[in-house]
Amino acid sequence: MIIEGELLWSPTSESVGKTNLARYTEWLRREHNHDFSSYEELRQWSVDDIEAFWASIWTYFKVQSSTPYQRVLSDDRMPGARWFEGAKLNYAEHMLRSEPSVSADKVVFYHQSEVRPLSTTTWHDLASQVRILATQMRAMGIEPGDRVVSYMPNILETAVAFLATTAIGAIWSSAAPEFGIKTVVDRFSQIEPKLLFAADGYRFGGKDFDREQEVRSIVGALPSLTNIIWVSHLRQDATTLDLERSVAWREVMDHAPVAREDFRYEQVEHDHPLWILFSSGTTGLPKAIVHSHTGALLEHLKVMHFHINLRPDSVMFFYSTTGWMMWNILLAALLAGSSAVLYDGNPVYPGHHFLWELASRTGVTSFGASPTFVQMMEKVDLRPAELFDLSSLESVVVSGAPSTAETFEWFYRCVKRDLLVTSQSGGTELCSGLVGGSPMVPVYAGEIQCRMLGMDVHAWNDRGEDVIDEVGELVVTKPFPSMPIRFWNDDGGKRYHESYFDVFPGVWRHGDFIKINQRGGAYIYGRSDATLNRHGVRIGTAEIYRTVEQVAEVADSLIVCCETGDGGFFMPLFLRLKTGVRLDEALVKKIAKRLREDCSPRHVPDQMYQIQEVPYTLTGKKMEVPVRKLLMGWDVEKAASRDAMTNPASLDYFIRFAAESKICRRRLTASGPVE
Repeated sequence: MIIEGELLWSPTSESVGKTNLARYTEWLRREHNHDFSSYEELRQWSVDDIEAFWASIWTYFKVQSSTPYQRVLSDDRMPGARWFEGAKLNYAEHMLRSEPSVSADKVVFYHQSEVRPLSTTTWHDLASQVRILATQMRAMGIEPGDRVVSYMPNILETAVAFLATTAIGAIWSSAAPEFGIKTVVDRFSQIEPKLLFAADGYRFGGKDFDREQEVRSIVGALPSLTNIIWVSHLRQDATTLDLERSVAWREVMDHAPVAREDFRYEQVEHDHPLWILFSSGTTGLPKAIVHSHTGALLEHLKVMHFHINLRPDSVMFFYSTTGWMMWNILLAALLAGSSAVLYDGNPVYPGHHFLWELASRTGVTSFGASPTFVQMMEKVDLRPAELFDLSSLESVVVSGAPSTAETFEWFYRCVKRDLLVTSQSGGTELCSGLVGGSPMVPVYAGEIQCRMLGMDVHAWNDRGEDVIDEVGELVVTKPFPSMPIRFWNDDGGKRYHESYFDVFPGVWRHGDFIKINQRGGAYIYGRSDATLNRHGVRIGTAEIYRTVEQVAEVADSLIVCCETGDGGFFMPLFLRLKTGVRLDEALVKKIAKRLREDCSPRHVPDQMYQIQEVPYTLTGKKMEVPVRKLLMGWDVEKAASRDAMTNPASLDYFIRFAAESKICRRRLTASGPVE
C-alpha cells in the first residue's frame, strides 16, 4: 500500500538543467546578479520582491506593449492592486506571435470530437482564420469592451472565436453546451452580450444532443444580442437558424484572407477585461469574475513555461469542457509556442482507453485530467503503458479536486516510471494555480510539490498566524496580477470583498484548507466552507475520502457536518457502493475501524447511508455545501442549481432525507437509509 508522502520520483541534474526554470534562473544570475541554489530560494525571492519578480517575467518573455508601463505595481492593497499601468497590449497577439517564425506545416491544434475524426490545424491556418473572423466581427459592429459569448463544444471553431474576440478587444465568456437554459441565462444575462456563438449540438457517449431549442430559448432571454453566429457541428451542414440576426459560421468565414501586416490587434489598457469566468453557481447566482489582458498574460506565461514546462515542441492535453477554466489554461499552451489537443466527447467512450490512445496518436507530452478520471481507470484496471506508445509523455497535470497518494501511484505503476506527476490547485478566481508543480522538485505521493512563483501562499490558523505541518486556511498575503479586476455588476465591489476579504482584511482567503510541510510541499483538504466541525475540531473532507474510498466495497462517498439545534453536530457519511454490495453492520464497522485507525476517532461519522449517486457539479466537484444546506433546511431552489450538475436526479435522495430527518431542528439518532 502506498504511503502518503512517499518519494515517487526525483529529477536528475541533467533533466533540471534542461528546464525552462533553469534557463530563467541562469538569466536572473547573468542579468540581475541573483543566485538561487534551489526552487524554494527562487520562490521566496519571487514573493519577497513581487515587483522585481513580475518585472522580470515581463522582460524575460519580451512582452509586447505599444506603450511602456509606468510602474509594475501602483497600489499593493487587496483588493485594489493595479499592475503595469500605462501598458497597452493584447493577449491574443501574444498567443499567435509564433506564427511568423514557424514552418508552414507546424501544427498548433490537434482536434477531435465524437462527431469529427482527428484533424490538425497549422499555426498559419489558425492565425488566418482568426484574422478573417475578427475582421468580420468588426464589420458587424463588435467593439472593444462588448461582450461576446459562446455556447459551443470544445472544437476548433470555439478556439478561433475566442482568439478573434480577444484580438479586437471584446470580452469573452463561455458556457458548455451541456449547460441547461437557466444556467446559461443566469450567467449571460448578467453581462448583456452583443454576439453569441452557438453550435447546433454535440455528441457524448455515442448519443446526440440537439441544442437548437435551447439556443432559441437563450436568444429569447438575451435582448442585448445583435448577432448570432451558428456553427453546424452535429449535423455538419451549412444551415443556420431561421432567426433574425443569425448567420452561418461558413458564411462568415467565406472571405478572402487578411494579410498579417494588414491586421490590427486592439491594444487595450492594463485593466481592460479579457474574459468573464463564472463560479460554479451550485448555490445562488454565479459570480461573474473579470480578468485583464495584462494579468492573465503575465500569469500564464509564468505557469506554462515554469510550472508545466512547455516548449515549442511540447503537446499539451487536458480533458475539459468549454465551461471550465482549464479550457482557458489549455489554450494558453500557445503562449509557449506549444501545440494543444482539443477533444469533445466522453473521456471513456468507446472505451476507457480512448484518451490514452489519443495521447499516443498526437504525441502528447503533458497529459491533464481530474482525479475522478483516474478512479475510472483504476476501476477497470487499465494499464495504458501496456497498450500504447507513451514515449513522448513527460508530465501529468491533475486538477479539479484533491489528489490522493493512490492517484499519484497509479500513474507511476500503470503509465510511466519516469514521469513528473503534478497536482495543481487554484481556481476560476485566478484562472491559474496557487500551488502546483515544478520540474525541479521531487514528487511525493499525494503531495502538491510547491507553492507557485509569485504567489505568497500561507496556511493560517484562526488567529491569522502562519502554521507549518498543520491544516489551516489557504491565504495569499500579497497581490498577484491575475487577481480578478472586479466582478461584473458588483457596485462598490461588495460581493468581491465578501468573497475573499471578509475574514482577514487585506488578505486573500481562498476558501480551501491547506497544510504546508517543512520541505514546502502542500496538501489541500477541501473547501473550508465544507468544513467538518466535530466539537470544535476542523476536519477536511479529503481526509475522509482518501480512507473511505480505499475500502474495497466503496465506489464513491460524500460527507457533510451539520450543526444541530441543541448545539451539537451531526456528521453523516453517504456511500455509493459497488454493484451488488449492501451497507450492512459488518461494512459499517469495517469503514469506522479504518477511519479510526487511519485518521482519528473524530473522523468516524455519526451515521452511514447507502445512496445511488453522489451529486457532482459540471466541473466534477462533489456538492458538499449544497447537500449540507439541504440537510440544514434550505429550500432546494436556494441550496442547489440542478442545471449546474452532471447528475441532477441525485439531489432527490437528499431532499427526501432532509424532509424526513429534520436535522436543522433536532439531533438525529441512528436511523436507516432513506429509501
